[in-house]
Amino acid sequence: MGKLNGRVAIVTGAGMGIGRGIAGALAREGANVLVAEVDEQAGAGTARWLTDEWGVRATFVRTDVTDREQVHAMVDTATREFGRLDVLVNNAWRGLGFARLEKTAEESMQAGFDMAVMAAFWAMQRAYPALLEHGTGRVINLCSLNGVNAHMYSVAYNAAKEALRSMTRTAAREWAPKQVCCNVICPGAQSAAYQRVAEANPQMAAAQAAANPMGRIGDPLDDIGTVAAFLASDDSRYLTGNTLFVDGGAHINGVQWAPEVD
Repeated sequence: MGKLNGRVAIVTGAGMGIGRGIAGALAREGANVLVAEVDEQAGAGTARWLTDEWGVRATFVRTDVTDREQVHAMVDTATREFGRLDVLVNNAWRGLGFARLEKTAEESMQAGFDMAVMAAFWAMQRAYPALLEHGTGRVINLCSLNGVNAHMYSVAYNAAKEALRSMTRTAAREWAPKQVCCNVICPGAQSAAYQRVAEANPQMAAAQAAANPMGRIGDPLDDIGTVAAFLASDDSRYLTGNTLFVDGGAHINGVQWAPEVD
């Protein structure tokens, strides 16, 4: 019996990378999953994989998380089709490129906050009544060491992810009396975004992996997803408002991150 049998999770950005890994880890523990993804081919592929690999129910809903109505529809679909909602994972992001702060467009800053902060805000508000119902409500928000360590050339990403981390802690404090646990994962993993940067900056990527205390970059399913599954389960029922650095220890002394930028 899996730790999440009978429970229902939404994972945004579940078509690839860390989101796909988290969706897989939840399904492996028995959760039924709504795959929310803007890329139809990737999202549908993840849903098929979850069903074929672990026999759970999985539904794909095309979702642009920067659209409030689509976020609301995503939550409503989960509760309607599965009859409940226990776990909300806010992971979706799409790259904004790299630029120095003084050259960053205002539109990029707004896009970052729409994808990270407003998307999670809309989803959390809409999901809250369902998360209360069974005493198993969990919110897991994906943030980043980029923001914690103030990595260069990604001010929109850094600022948005740190704002999301603060919002998660606020929700944790306000929702704790209702037994809804809200936590953050800052992952160090081979996400789709990481792989794109690594391909463009192979020497930096190799140095980063070598500098990691464990000597490698994490796997989305078995390194990051397993921690998300723990946070989604009853094992974490007394854990809320925390940031878990799931990164092989990279946060201990900071991470060297300086991609080539014009």
